[in-house]
Amino acid sequence: MNKPPRIEEVTATAPASLEIRWTTGETMQADIGDWMTRFALLLPIKDPKLFTTVRVGWYGHSVAWGDEIELGADELYNRCKAQAGEPSPDEFNEWMKRNELSLSTAAEALGMTRRMITHYRTGSKPIPRSIWLACIGWETIKHTNAA
Repeated sequence: MNKPPRIEEVTATAPASLEIRWTTGETMQADIGDWMTRFALLLPIKDPKLFTTVRVGWYGHSVAWGDEIELGADELYNRCKAQAGEPSPDEFNEWMKRNELSLSTAAEALGMTRRMITHYRTGSKPIPRSIWLACIGWETIKHTNAA
């Protein structure tokens, strides 16, 4: 992801979940319970009182608890998308790489502008489910015709 969206607001909503409002206009949940267990750095935020003190970090590029614990916006955005069952900018980029598509050829394949493809690649605009399904369909047809 070239330039992930920034975080505008964050709220602790459960023992291990965050509700995050992004600069894309999306509001999504991120369950980070497995991270809290797996990474020693995050063990302190297992304390519910500390967990609820979450705030937006440096210029929206992270969420933070005090000065010691911070999670980056790019990883959180990807987690939110994955947990919501939606495509992430990383998945869109992988689709382009896998199919050897440039901005122009991806735009042509999907019937869109290069600018919109750039938005999807960087995460500055969410990827609609219909566009992601078009990507999957295009790739399927390409591989069927190649066989």
